[in-house]
Amino acid sequence: MTTDTDIQLSGPFKAVDSTGRSHDVKGIRIFDEGYGIIDVYVDFAAPVEPGLYKDKVLASKVIDQLRTMGYKGPDFGPSDPGLQDRKLIVLEAPEEFSAFAKSKGWKNLAEEFDEE
Repeated sequence: MTTDTDIQLSGPFKAVDSTGRSHDVKGIRIFDEGYGIIDVYVDFAAPVEPGLYKDKVLASKVIDQLRTMGYKGPDFGPSDPGLQDRKLIVLEAPEEFSAFAKSKGWKNLAEEFDEE
């Protein structure tokens, strides 16, 4: 599910997990603003197994997709277990992702409080 506060980073693609199972990804998105750490939302066409958000192979396929769009930086890790859902996994992007996110329209609200 997307809202008008989302930035769509990718459209549909297929991603394989560590068991070799293929998943239809509907898209990758982020919220349009936040404080520092960015959660990356990966929406699936069908429900996924609980715990799939911890699958490193699947996460690397998602990151590979973002790299085809210009992201340069380290891999992501899983986000908070409470954010996961049946058709959604949430990954926590490293700090280096911020520059890519800004290029897509993301606003870092924490910058308003930086002292100059």
